[in-house]
Amino acid sequence: MGLNETDTRAKLIDPALYKRGWTENLIRREETAGAIEIVDGKPRRRARGRVDYLLRVAVNAESQPVAVALIEAKAENLSPYHGLEQAKQYCKRFHVPFVFSTNGHLFVEYDSTTGQTSQPRPLTEFPTPDELRERYEEARGFRLNAPLAKPLLVRYPGGEATRRYYQDAAIRAVLEKLARGEKRALLSLATGAGKTFIAVQLLKKIADAGLLERALFVCDRDELRSQALAAFQSVFGADAAEVYEEPDGKNHASNARIHIATYQTLDVDTEDGTANFLTKHYQPDYFSHIIIDECHRSAWGKWSQVLTRNPNAVQIGLTATPRTLEITEKSKEAEADQQITADNIRHFGEPVYEYDIAQGIEDGYLAACEIHCIDLSLDGKRETEGIVREDLEGKTLTDANTGERLTVAEASARYAASDLEDKLLLPDRVAAMCQELFRRLCETGGPAQKTIIFCTRDREADAAYAEMIKRYPASSGM
Repeated sequence: MGLNETDTRAKLIDPALYKRGWTENLIRREETAGAIEIVDGKPRRRARGRVDYLLRVAVNAESQPVAVALIEAKAENLSPYHGLEQAKQYCKRFHVPFVFSTNGHLFVEYDSTTGQTSQPRPLTEFPTPDELRERYEEARGFRLNAPLAKPLLVRYPGGEATRRYYQDAAIRAVLEKLARGEKRALLSLATGAGKTFIAVQLLKKIADAGLLERALFVCDRDELRSQALAAFQSVFGADAAEVYEEPDGKNHASNARIHIATYQTLDVDTEDGTANFLTKHYQPDYFSHIIIDECHRSAWGKWSQVLTRNPNAVQIGLTATPRTLEITEKSKEAEADQQITADNIRHFGEPVYEYDIAQGIEDGYLAACEIHCIDLSLDGKRETEGIVREDLEGKTLTDANTGERLTVAEASARYAASDLEDKLLLPDRVAAMCQELFRRLCETGGPAQKTIIFCTRDREADAAYAEMIKRYPASSGM
């Protein structure tokens, strides 16, 4: 009987890697938080997920090691191919070009740049750090000692314990693209995955590498701006400032390197050609770097001016929306969604890294979901397939496309669940659903706890936000 997986790592794989030059500072054993399962209505956390070996290369002792490959280890008596399919799944998640699987005697390799899988080879022939560094540089299209690659080598402030594996992967994916001399990048990460943290670390690494002059971080809500300002100031201090016009007409952020703004502050909605805050306070090409947060929420026309006035800046888009949207009809909003997505891809290119909500839940970094079917028609029916005209009696109805009030007689004979708040607006329904959600929050930890509300459209999200804010003061008596 051969060694189990743990003993194979300790007695066979570790010594072989050390002999090939892989010192402990070049090996990282990444762990995830462990998914939370809902069992009988109660949360239970699974064991932490783990990647056996994330291999990294370093230019010198002071530089941040850069991940280039990973190894999936299996028990001695298994085929070296046994862990390869699992390792392939990690390739995109950890953003590395090479993955290996080994049983402690033989190893096989999958090269994502060529799509080729190697024949088994003795572990004594495993690539050295210098060999994998050379192959990584060839695959990525730049040299790690090149000037534009310097941000990759900047260490994380506070150490690597401050970041999660996918955040590191996303940051590397952007910096690799910039190292090739490209200036646009798009990241797609689920809400709650820490896009602001990624933005802060990106600009910090670029700044510490001496490649940042002035940067602009733009978001679309005051709450997001406040969160971003706190995050940036925790790293950049007074060098990060909020953008607004002071009583004397000056820009509050004029002396800072990192400017934090909303679209509304920049007044980029101006369409009559008159000067706005952006054109008044910022000359063309004022910024060397621009990060657009939640770029999926804002129609291209609203924020394109920020980008077009800074054509030579590095421009990074952050989004929580998948690159592929399923559009099932030709409504104005559906067409607008398609256009925003198309414009994002056209301007920034395909996402350099993606991390969706399902993976976040699996890793234990995002809250697990327990699905509850509720009353769609507000009359006590637990109907999940949709509603019929009779269900609409006595309710306020609005046509989603025209904004006109509808009578029950003018409504369609039947609406699918997906039509509600898309084709047909039901403000009574939104209010009732928010009241039910608020009640559940109060019962399970209080209304101030974190939660995500998924809505059909931005207008439903705005309505739900207003309803929840309206109810929050009532929590003091509950």
